[in-house]
Amino acid sequence: MSGQEHHHHDHDHEHGWKKNIELICSLTCGAALAIGFGLSFIKGIPDVVPLSLYILAYIAGGFFTVKEAIENIKAGSFDIDSLMIIAAAGAAILGDWAEGALLLFLFSMGHSLEHYALNKAKNSISALAKLAPKTAWLKKDNTLSEVNIETLQVNDIVMVKPDNTIPADGIIIKGNSAVNQAAVTGESMPVDKQVDSSVYAGTMNGSGALEVKVTKPAKDSTLSKLIQLVNEAQSQQSPTQRFADKLQKYYVPAVIIFVFLLCFAFVVIHEPFSASFYRAMGVLVAASPCALAISTPSAVLSGVARAARAGILIKGGRPLEDLGALKAIAFDKTGTLTEGKPKLTEIIPANGIGKEELLSMVVAVESLSDHPLAKAIVADAQLKNIEPASQLESVTGKGIKAQWQGHSVVIGNKALVAAAPDILQLLDERAKAGHTVMLALKDEKYAGMITVMDTPRAEAKPALEALRAIGINKLIMLSGDNQLVADAIARETGLTDAWGNLLPEQKVEAINKLKTSEGKVAMVGDGVNDAPAMANSTVGIAMGAAGSDVALETADIALMGDQLMRLPFAIALSQRANQIIKQNLVISLGMVAILIPLTLFGIASMGPAVIGHEGSTMVVVLNALRLLVFKEKRGVV
Repeated sequence: MSGQEHHHHDHDHEHGWKKNIELICSLTCGAALAIGFGLSFIKGIPDVVPLSLYILAYIAGGFFTVKEAIENIKAGSFDIDSLMIIAAAGAAILGDWAEGALLLFLFSMGHSLEHYALNKAKNSISALAKLAPKTAWLKKDNTLSEVNIETLQVNDIVMVKPDNTIPADGIIIKGNSAVNQAAVTGESMPVDKQVDSSVYAGTMNGSGALEVKVTKPAKDSTLSKLIQLVNEAQSQQSPTQRFADKLQKYYVPAVIIFVFLLCFAFVVIHEPFSASFYRAMGVLVAASPCALAISTPSAVLSGVARAARAGILIKGGRPLEDLGALKAIAFDKTGTLTEGKPKLTEIIPANGIGKEELLSMVVAVESLSDHPLAKAIVADAQLKNIEPASQLESVTGKGIKAQWQGHSVVIGNKALVAAAPDILQLLDERAKAGHTVMLALKDEKYAGMITVMDTPRAEAKPALEALRAIGINKLIMLSGDNQLVADAIARETGLTDAWGNLLPEQKVEAINKLKTSEGKVAMVGDGVNDAPAMANSTVGIAMGAAGSDVALETADIALMGDQLMRLPFAIALSQRANQIIKQNLVISLGMVAILIPLTLFGIASMGPAVIGHEGSTMVVVLNALRLLVFKEKRGVV
């Protein structure tokens, strides 16, 4: 844990203590108020007894409120706390100590419950920080020693025992195991890892012992990055939050001026000053926008915390609100909708040659080549003990040639069989379906073809269906591949549009075009070559962002695991967050709109105003906390 996180940790501890003190003060205030109120009905008890209990209630209930008000005034903002103190002081001046104590009791109670609720959301985020172990087993010259994870250097070797937490980001150099990465990537199933696989700090090792070479110091691990970004997330304000803040900036001073004027109502209407002052204090309580102030932050925090638990990093209120308002999503093709690596799709032999022989012949020759397609074929064919070919040479414009088992073998493009219409027709059909085709000649005689393709991910189709089900009607693929390949993938996955032959800067143009026609557009990619398009979209979404700093930093939303199915969940969560934010605005502004006229015309006194005001604040906070238990539904994992 870096020094900065230690600081956070202490701060949390102190915060928990403060929160309890706040609650104790509030309860003391309530008890003193209740006893004082009870005693005031008993004859023969001097007035000073309930009065001293009310004063005790004032001290207990007002301590934190006054403290916050002073901090806010120092910082140059006149806040809701200040309004409450004025109202309580006003009640005391009038001799209505019980009303003032009730106001402070409910306000401090509301405040401590509100802090409790927000802490619940924050803790669900900072639980991430507790995932990384404090120590690691460092292996040096075949001896193991337990060291603090802060002391680990890049290239150190750490030993991870079965069922222990992995202490650092790194690469496995020995051993294999299934690792549960749910904490970082949100993947529910353990992932099989072997030599050369990447592992992340904070994930759980399964039953195999691993030796891991550290690739990042503790402060830069994916987990630390995640915690740092989630903490920053709270500062990216949403449009609704900005609206509420702006409203308060003008609204609070306006309320104070209005209340001050109301104190002089006795000049115009014949009533004692105390009646005017009392009404003014009632209006002051009624008009305080407490619920409005908390309505958006509580929903944003709960939404961000719920997403973090599912391996989705949402960087604050703006992306959260935008994500819920999307109508169109653009996807990068390679590695996002597809597997990102070519797969052997078909083997079509000809002229009496068997499938096995055709494949052996191609693998023997291609194993000499370092072309990515050649490597894919060799890996997919999984043929062992093949006698390699020799004397590899290139045939200009046509392909490659080699000797194999006493035969000359040529593998290449359609220039090899330019005169054979039936073969060319078959080749065109395959090319139209998005396959890359390779032809083989054995002793200058056509021997068959092999097709290769970057195939769609198994989850692409259901994920796109789930997106449609939650109201995203335009699903577009932007690809650098040719249009035929793009169309083939679109048919298989259910995209609405596929735009091929795009260079990176043309992807940016495509995004801007979509923004004009659709309003809000998300760009989903792997965050490395899609960074410019992501930066230009309304919301940039990076897939498989664990371990990729570029993706984590450029994206507004990072799906930590490589799972497309997280996207419909993230959008459904954001749509719910937007509904809750709207409900909260209606509740908070609605309560103010009802209470002001009631207190202004003397229908309700300060007591009901206090209850209505604090009641609406609690309703708003509890409504926001529903996001923490948002369920994954409709087949959305």
